[in-house]
Amino acid sequence: MATNIAYREIDGRSSGYWALLTVLGAFLAAALGSAWFMEHHGHIVTGMDNQIVWGLPHVFAVFLIVAASGALNVASIASVFGKAPYKPMARLSALLAIALLAGGLMVLVLDLGRADRLIVAMTYYNFKSIFAWNVFLYTGFFVIVAAYLWTMMDRSVQRFSKAAGVVAFVWRLALTTGTGSIFGFLVARALYDTALLAPMFVINSFSYGMAAFLLVLMAAYGATGRPLDDALLVRLKNLLAVFAAAVLYFLVVFHLTNLYFAKRTAAEAFILLNGGVNTWMLWWGQVVIGNVIPLVLLLHPALSRSRANIALAAILVVAGGLAQMWVTIIGGQAYPLEMFPGMQESSSFYDGMVHSYYPTAPELFLGLGGVALALTLVAIGIKVLRFLPEKLSGAE
Repeated sequence: MATNIAYREIDGRSSGYWALLTVLGAFLAAALGSAWFMEHHGHIVTGMDNQIVWGLPHVFAVFLIVAASGALNVASIASVFGKAPYKPMARLSALLAIALLAGGLMVLVLDLGRADRLIVAMTYYNFKSIFAWNVFLYTGFFVIVAAYLWTMMDRSVQRFSKAAGVVAFVWRLALTTGTGSIFGFLVARALYDTALLAPMFVINSFSYGMAAFLLVLMAAYGATGRPLDDALLVRLKNLLAVFAAAVLYFLVVFHLTNLYFAKRTAAEAFILLNGGVNTWMLWWGQVVIGNVIPLVLLLHPALSRSRANIALAAILVVAGGLAQMWVTIIGGQAYPLEMFPGMQESSSFYDGMVHSYYPTAPELFLGLGGVALALTLVAIGIKVLRFLPEKLSGAE
């Protein structure tokens, strides 16, 4: 099937295309301006402090990094598992994976305040720290996926495509495991410190990445007027439904596991019942908006026939993913540290206090800038190189 696929760049001459790049450029400019503002005045201008050290930019950054791994779903299904209908979309899948990771890392680097300190992280390594390992995982992902793309686009090395796909598949699992382990290895936080976070992040990546891929695919083919077969959309939306259901399953298991341990009962009561905005983000953002409604839209016999409903479900999965990252990152920090387990302590340094966090506009624009960079890279990529087939069919 794949040998008969004709790939072609988009024209990229329409007013709509240039309007898209203009809007994305405006968001990128706002992100750079926000990074300069925070670097010039210090992080005092953000909602972050010495209690909530990871804020809204990290919500966007971690979401984009996790979604980057999942965006490679389609390419992995085609190469590793040999499913022919997905092979024509593999190039776009790999491009989106690289773009999303670039967007996420841009947010992380610009949020450092002193972005030049990244040089220290790249030249001095503490291999007991998961952050040090992630430097290799993220840079390795760029190299491996780029090589994977090369094997898909150059006939002279096409025989290595399956091997490159297997390496990329294994590496993406390691990357997402490493990202989840950032939180899982933090034993001081009651809502972190669990091995479940690593597989949770892996399945989260499948859901977020598939939703992002579906939206990009539908937008690209809708804007260019290229045929996109309903049978193929059915395959993709069914996959998204499976991943969304798996995310919901892992969420239930995660909280039931925490409730099993008496020492975490108070932390679970905080996040599930009385955590304020964090509880709202969990139930309404993560569960209802991010999983329940998309599952209804994707699995209902009548509703799932509409392309608009499929796109809406993907949008809601993305929104729910951001809410989930908020709950994980900010909610996990908001609950007070237990400095001396089994003992009582008292000081003027926020002992036993739930920490509040109010994001500011610079944080929001920096996070949105990461999304804008990812979309810009995809928009330019499909214009200058042959990532998109002229038509897509879901036939075997």
